Amino acid sequence: MSDVAHMQRALDLARAAAEAGEAPIGCVIVDGAGEVIAEGANAPITAADPTAHAEIVALRRAALALANYRLKPGLTLYATLEPCAMCAGAISHARIARLVYGASDAKGGGVAHGARVFDHPTCHWKPAITSGVCADESATLLKDFFKARR
Repeated sequence: MSDVAHMQRALDLARAAAEAGEAPIGCVIVDGAGEVIAEGANAPITAADPTAHAEIVALRRAALALANYRLKPGLTLYATLEPCAMCAGAISHARIARLVYGASDAKGGGVAHGARVFDHPTCHWKPAITSGVCADESATLLKDFFKARR
């Protein structure tokens, strides 16, 4: 499957999060063969957990599925929005090989914006990064969700 196909699945998860009243962010983790290892959708409200971002939910599920906190080599994490600093740190600790994200987040992002976690000399693991996959669709989903809340 292509990056776009995996991102479309992440967008489906983001839409489900929005229907649950959560910010519409979704995440999919796949192995080198394109098989889905784990998925997650934003759930901090539902889970009463400030760390329940889509990426963290998916990373926790992947670690349980693989029975290892350092995930196996060759995994790609797809997120509909640029990960925040917390999620970028978790991606580094999990040793994700590749990060693909949709919309950039100038306000809360931690990869290309803000903390720029992977650029720090103390960051022990940096994934290959591809940004902008289905970016317009991801951004529109977020904008429409927050516009409706105002």
